[in-house]
Amino acid sequence: MSHKTLSLSLDDAHGDHGSSDTVFGFWLYLMTDCVLFASLFAVFAVMSNQFAGGPSGKDLFDIGGVAVETAALLLSSITYGFAMLAARRRKSAAVLGWLAVTFALGLAFLVLEMREFSHLIGEGAGPGRSAFLSSFFTLVATHGLHVTVGLVWMVVLAAQVVRAPELSERQITRLTCLSLFWHFLDIVWICVFSFVYLGSVL
Repeated sequence: MSHKTLSLSLDDAHGDHGSSDTVFGFWLYLMTDCVLFASLFAVFAVMSNQFAGGPSGKDLFDIGGVAVETAALLLSSITYGFAMLAARRRKSAAVLGWLAVTFALGLAFLVLEMREFSHLIGEGAGPGRSAFLSSFFTLVATHGLHVTVGLVWMVVLAAQVVRAPELSERQITRLTCLSLFWHFLDIVWICVFSFVYLGSVL
């Protein structure tokens, strides 16, 4: 084996190792986010019946509207999966197309959530009305903040893909980390929809 071939092999091995470390490190970050959301769910569970004479979730929540939000976010997870399939095939144009669709769905989710918040506050059911509403707004808004961060991250990665002549392993690793983050937010939202919304109206 020539010195040049050996050097290239070592560089490839180092790159693969670096990618694995990055993804593993991101998994560790997601574990800390799990602790954060678990704490918020626990607070909501304790406060879910503390209405202070105000409205309950059954009085306030529009399950049909929340179901549309949920569908948009779950569909965005599928479209991001298509983006990752395109990335593995080094098809930059397809990656950008699927990222654009994912971004649009994520943005639609946020717009619907902001509309819901605006409606609740307009009805006098803001976070200061009761412990129930305070814990609800904190949990759902924290998830919404994470979605916002994910959308900003998506724009940054899309800009990097546009500038690059072709997708590199480093870019694919970054896309993979965002994929983990985005799917994690979907899982959290399923828990929110089931535990917070459905649990409050049934």
